[in-house]
Amino acid sequence: MIQSQINSSAATDTRNRISEVVPFSGICSVCLDGCAGRCEIWKTTFRGRELIYPGPYGQVTAGATKTYPVDFSCFNIQGTCVGAIGIEPDPDKATFPNVDVSTELGAKEKIKLKLPIFTGALGSTEIARNNWEAMAVGSAISGIMVVVGENVCGVDPEAQFKNGKILRSPELERRVRLFQQWHDGYGTIAVQQNVEDNRLGVPRYAIEKLGVEAIEIKWGQGAKDIGGEIKVSQIKDAKELKQRGYILIPDPDDPVVEKAYEEGEFKEFERHSRLGMVDEEAFHKEVKRLRSLGARWVTLKTGAYRPADLARAIKYSSDAQIDLLTIDGSGGGTGMSPWRMMNEWGLPTVYLEALAYGMLKKLEERKAFIPDIAIAGGISLEDQVFKALALGAPFVKAACMGRATLIPAMVGKHAEGWLKKGTLPKGVKEYGSSVEEIFLLAEELKSKFGKDFSRLPLGAIGLYTYCDRIAVGLRQLMAGARKFALKHIDRSDLTALTPEAAKVSGIPYVMDADRSEVEKILG
Repeated sequence: MIQSQINSSAATDTRNRISEVVPFSGICSVCLDGCAGRCEIWKTTFRGRELIYPGPYGQVTAGATKTYPVDFSCFNIQGTCVGAIGIEPDPDKATFPNVDVSTELGAKEKIKLKLPIFTGALGSTEIARNNWEAMAVGSAISGIMVVVGENVCGVDPEAQFKNGKILRSPELERRVRLFQQWHDGYGTIAVQQNVEDNRLGVPRYAIEKLGVEAIEIKWGQGAKDIGGEIKVSQIKDAKELKQRGYILIPDPDDPVVEKAYEEGEFKEFERHSRLGMVDEEAFHKEVKRLRSLGARWVTLKTGAYRPADLARAIKYSSDAQIDLLTIDGSGGGTGMSPWRMMNEWGLPTVYLEALAYGMLKKLEERKAFIPDIAIAGGISLEDQVFKALALGAPFVKAACMGRATLIPAMVGKHAEGWLKKGTLPKGVKEYGSSVEEIFLLAEELKSKFGKDFSRLPLGAIGLYTYCDRIAVGLRQLMAGARKFALKHIDRSDLTALTPEAAKVSGIPYVMDADRSEVEKILG
């Protein structure tokens, strides 16, 4: 059964009056005249469009709560007790610590990653800005790629412009420099561009002034099919953003709106980006332009659009021979997207990846160029990383992870404050009361960085610790499948637990798996 919370959710701080709810409307089966609340429709009566977005804004990321018929839990990883691929089948050598979980991305020159994950794009939202130091430094020391999201220059209050083009953005500079200071050869920092970024000249600035080597063209993401959004609390900032070319709702220059704001009738403006308009010829021109500016790697991120748009993304990326195509399924998380859109729009990750696999196979049969593929959309731990790689093998080389990588950065950041104030929560205090006692890998990092260890943000240590867990867990799963390098993972490493999952993915149903081999063994 497909389920979705329609009229009550922690994301919008709403709830039904009674437990018996009409499944398809979300309305209480008995709606009382005089009810004091607070279902979503009730709360919308007072606050209207504010209820479109999860909150409190700037303090949360959000992920869809809809249950899809087929997701990664509908597959199990196949284990075996026979042989070893990628290493000598010797019990003393084929141990899980010897599994190679490193990967490479790129058409010609390669981005080397210590493990097959990288961060989702963190753009102009408050939660991204507040946690960027931990994300950038943590990614650099973990050997993965980090992506700066859209609109960072456009909303930077200290940004300088000339003739509508960016001259300097202290915020983007801060983000890039934090990664570069700790970068040791693995991973890279990519800067995303949307319609506004392109108009403002962000790619040129990032490449020529900041030394950024990777630019990600953005068609969309899995959480929404509209442009990027943030909320703005100060009317002067809203006016400035409107002047820079953004769409502001309500209009901060409208006298009626100004008066309502001054009287406290509302406290926030919404800043919206424009919809991108994909065109094949324009896409190829843009890829060439970015390369001519000096971009070492050009990538594309597309969202959970209809199958025809997925085909466009794959075909255009193939023809342009870009370095990476990230395909983002619905159900994942973001800083600010319409809550109902997150739940009810787009193709869920497994369906999207299954479709992509079929399209990539067609290109392979024609001997066309196939860019490296990354899958995003609700991936959080090592088993899902394995399944994403296996379901799309041999084309999928990495998992793009948004909320999952942001969580350890946020938790580590707050641990720093708790330690300083002596207010460690009970769940942390049980491990100790010092950095070395609390963080499992603190001593390892202290040995590696020496006196520079004290400069590491605890959020970065948190992300490093999380990445290590993913790497170790992935090695264990791969060793169980007897695959000792990522390139050996394939679709036979999965089995579908339901006939529907088998139909959607093409992965054999568990009762049919290995059937011919079983018959051969039994004679």
